Amino acid sequence: MRSFASDNTSGVHPLIMESLFQANKDHALGYGNDKWTEEAVAKIKEVFDSDCEPFFVFNGTGSNVMALQLITRPYHSVICAETAHIYVDECGSPVKNVGCQIRPIVTKDGKLTPELILPYLHSFGDQHHSQPGVVYVSQCTELGTIYTPEELKAVCHLAHQYNMRVLMDGARLSNACAALNLSLREMTVDCGVDILSFGGTKNGLMMGECVVIFNSPLKNEA
Repeated sequence: MRSFASDNTSGVHPLIMESLFQANKDHALGYGNDKWTEEAVAKIKEVFDSDCEPFFVFNGTGSNVMALQLITRPYHSVICAETAHIYVDECGSPVKNVGCQIRPIVTKDGKLTPELILPYLHSFGDQHHSQPGVVYVSQCTELGTIYTPEELKAVCHLAHQYNMRVLMDGARLSNACAALNLSLREMTVDCGVDILSFGGTKNGLMMGECVVIFNSPLKNEA
């Protein structure tokens, strides 16, 4: 039976199963000290940026939560589209485990723009209000739409003007790159994204995601 409910309902490529079979023949140290983890880190640095810092996690919610914990304080708010996964689908986990307020914005296509974000950038320094600290974008969005690099650069530029960070939920980032014929770096680092929740399960793996930090000061806090 074929299912189009989600990318992670299908099996994985036979080469992945073969690689797991071969890896199972050998012994390896645990806790990320094995050669396959080292190879994965090296590959991520090669694909994105040699200065980036990847951290492997279990699933997408865990990836988003870890990323938000790295770039927020409890008094911050996170701006996102009203369709965003952290607002709709993660059962309150970002709010409970991060402690920030989620500020959803109504969009026509699941994509944020500077014009939509700007009205929410107020009350900085006011002790009675949550302080806007993060802009969260999904690439692809939950509606299947895709940000162009120009659109991402505009959002990142605005966020950085207000000393905010940009978190990209890249659960389906590979689809966006394939659709626009762009590299992973061109869709993230080159656009000004600070931190990425990089999908594995919906990008062809059996399980697992990765938080990739591009912002240099953040690496020292991870």
